[in-house]
Amino acid sequence: MAHLAIFGALASLVLAAHAATLGVVHTEGGFVEGTSKKIGIISPDYIDIFKGIPFGAPTKVLEKPEKHPGWSGTLKTKEYKPRCMQANLMQNGVRGELDCLYLNIWVPQSRSAVSTKLPVMVWIYGGGFLLGGGQGANFLDNYLYDGEELALRGNVIVVTFNYRVGPLGFLSTGDANAPGNYGLWDQHMAIAWVKRNIAAFGGDPENITIFGESAGAASVSLQTLTPYNVGLIKRAISQSGVGLCPWAIQQDPLRWAKQIAGKVGCPVHDTAELANCLRSTDPSAITLAYQLSLVNLSYPLVHYLAYSPVIDGDFLPDEPRKLFGNAANVDYIAGINNMDGHLFAGVDLPSLNRPLVKISVEEVRKVVEGLTLPKGADGLDIAFNLYTENWGTDLNQEVMKKTIVDLETDYLFLVATQESLALHYQHAKNAKTYSYLFSHATRMPIYPSWVGADHADDLQYMFGKPFRNTLVYRPQDRDVSAAMMAYWTNFAATGDPSKGHSKVPTPWLAYTTQNGQYLEINNKINHKSMKQDLRSPYVRFWASTYRNLPNL
Repeated sequence: MAHLAIFGALASLVLAAHAATLGVVHTEGGFVEGTSKKIGIISPDYIDIFKGIPFGAPTKVLEKPEKHPGWSGTLKTKEYKPRCMQANLMQNGVRGELDCLYLNIWVPQSRSAVSTKLPVMVWIYGGGFLLGGGQGANFLDNYLYDGEELALRGNVIVVTFNYRVGPLGFLSTGDANAPGNYGLWDQHMAIAWVKRNIAAFGGDPENITIFGESAGAASVSLQTLTPYNVGLIKRAISQSGVGLCPWAIQQDPLRWAKQIAGKVGCPVHDTAELANCLRSTDPSAITLAYQLSLVNLSYPLVHYLAYSPVIDGDFLPDEPRKLFGNAANVDYIAGINNMDGHLFAGVDLPSLNRPLVKISVEEVRKVVEGLTLPKGADGLDIAFNLYTENWGTDLNQEVMKKTIVDLETDYLFLVATQESLALHYQHAKNAKTYSYLFSHATRMPIYPSWVGADHADDLQYMFGKPFRNTLVYRPQDRDVSAAMMAYWTNFAATGDPSKGHSKVPTPWLAYTTQNGQYLEINNKINHKSMKQDLRSPYVRFWASTYRNLPNL
């Protein structure tokens, strides 16, 4: 009898192990087989990981994505696929492929049964619409956008994917010959694929949250505003970027298309000839024809970001601020890092990060002038006076340098985010709106001690890196990471970041235009972290006073 009992126990363990993995999954393109990973020994969790599932056919230059034709047999999906073609960091060669429309899925499993009806979180990466990939940057096998920690801790399915960037993703002639937005169409195709197929992986197709950072955050915003996604998306999170940001929409795409065409020997005076010529040109030559300079710039860096979404009359039928009716039923979180503009300010004024180098009042004024160019002297004077009114008589270098960072943070990120929150709230039917400020400073030894949370600093915490690389991070970093993952995944599950699978440090109250409530996220989250009216005098200046000045 003892032998039978032991045999029964072993059999149940084997069955449990089998029950906790999906095995081969049937998708619309065919069967896929990923990797089942056991986490822990004494009380193990399991996670199924699928890397490199095709959701679109190999891309064609300046064409919308096409559905993948499918495959026979079982596709082994155990390795990341190449990112979409883009310039390398030195801009002297390309990396990636035209065949790049692949996605990756992390599915947490219980110890007794395969998961079903899990909330789904679909990640859209940033990179200025110029670079990036679904797996993110990596050091050896440690990838930034590894969804494992988020999936396991939040009990959600995490999906990442590739989309086209740079000229191949966003070049437009401003008319029907090359309408642009190819990268946005790629994103939409991935979201729609998830909607159709995620049930087979244990996900709930009626509970999809899209989330992203920087250009990915602006993409999230635009994906909620296009009529093509109505009914596909339940919730959305924009981290440091929205569709109203001054860099999110290219207003003069033909100028940049002509520049590319001229460099690769294509005609520039007829848009049909220009587009047809580019379609038969080596895509790597098109990619390298655009070079983003980061030194000796005549104007702030934002003015040189050439390839981004356009109002094409189709995917984006109108100005983004007029499309918020399409997001009326989408729960929305949007926020920024408290020094999001630092990365850009360091390019516009390189001495910013050199403690021994002093900056002058005139240098500050020149940056203000560069950001207020359309309004001329009036815009410059009012903005300069507003941002320097608290300087006092004893000019402090740290105060001056922080002013530049505040200015760029407001102009590039904060004001548009606050406007988007207000518009979302005003148009929402049954949906909730939430606002945050991320202010946890990361230890960057190359930066001065006064630098707060820089652009993209939030990513490592949101993807749980402090729990993966315990020697690199402090206990307070793990506190921030745990809180952020809890709020994000609770929101994905329930529409309320305070309620769900994970415990949170304090309730996060919904945003209203009356009070402008926002949660400050750092290593000291408590009831005092709920605040109101984030930098409202500066928001009012850019959104009202500045905008109403006459354009030159």
